Amino acid sequence: MEYIQINSINDPLFAKLHKLMQEVFPPEEVLEYDLWAEPLQDPTIRVFLAVHNDEVVGVTEYRYNKELQVAMTDFTIIMKEGLGVGPFLANNRHEDLMNLAKENNIQLRGMFAEIYDPYRAQDHSFGGIKVMDPVVRREVLSHLGYKRLDFPYVHPAWTNEGEAVKELDLCFLPYEENLHSLKASFISQFIKTYYDVLSNKPQEWHDMIAYLDDQEEIELVAL
Repeated sequence: MEYIQINSINDPLFAKLHKLMQEVFPPEEVLEYDLWAEPLQDPTIRVFLAVHNDEVVGVTEYRYNKELQVAMTDFTIIMKEGLGVGPFLANNRHEDLMNLAKENNIQLRGMFAEIYDPYRAQDHSFGGIKVMDPVVRREVLSHLGYKRLDFPYVHPAWTNEGEAVKELDLCFLPYEENLHSLKASFISQFIKTYYDVLSNKPQEWHDMIAYLDDQEEIELVAL
């Protein structure tokens, strides 16, 4: 299996990747095709395919923030079972992030991830791919060591139409032991930076930021 990076919308594999995202994720979770041009050229945003016998069997997108010393898993898609695609992506992603941290002389504190709450996201079929079921994905993140940040989370839809997406939890994978909470100001700063590209944010998002800015610590709890 090969771990192949995509860094241009002109890459023939990107068209297939974007179509795949549209089939798997709800519309509000997929950035428009042309809007990918700039992010793919950003060295801090990493999009990789798992390719097996010339077939795309998995995708992962993630990024790192040098200033905040933190990473974020944007999404992971597993197309085929029985090939070990999940561990392959997770291991290669971790190795790539550790290499980037070393090159940039930073110590990553951990990795954020958004995960669907299966009890609030029952209407999404995720392309009929069984391993993409929210219950399965949540358990996988839990096994990897992710914890849920204990506050009501919403995010602006990637369609930039000002819709609030409320079916997700924000999670965090600590890279240090015995970490049981994060500073609310750190979470707020990361979220504001992460969604800076979207100009049309819903009032619910602004309310969430105001809530975080009024807190000291946010507890990490089991998924």
